[in-house]
Amino acid sequence: MSETPPDRLSTDPRSEYYDADALARGVGIRFKGAEKTNIEEYSVSEGWVRMAVGKSRDRHGNAMTMKLSGPVEPYYRDDAEASKFE
Repeated sequence: MSETPPDRLSTDPRSEYYDADALARGVGIRFKGAEKTNIEEYSVSEGWVRMAVGKSRDRHGNAMTMKLSGPVEPYYRDDAEASKFE
């Protein structure tokens, strides 16, 4: 597996951008310089994230999301944790 996360990734298994291996490894997201934990989907090349809004659900039981534009920096969590102790 490469050392950089995919350009676009989704947590929804029905999406074509879903990658179980990358998600299992642990992908962290910095959006506009802040660590975010409620990201449902992101695209680095297009510069946007889709994040969950509260605990609201749509009629199909999926989290309500909103799309925000800005700089997106994905990273693998295991790499970040390893570099803290070096």
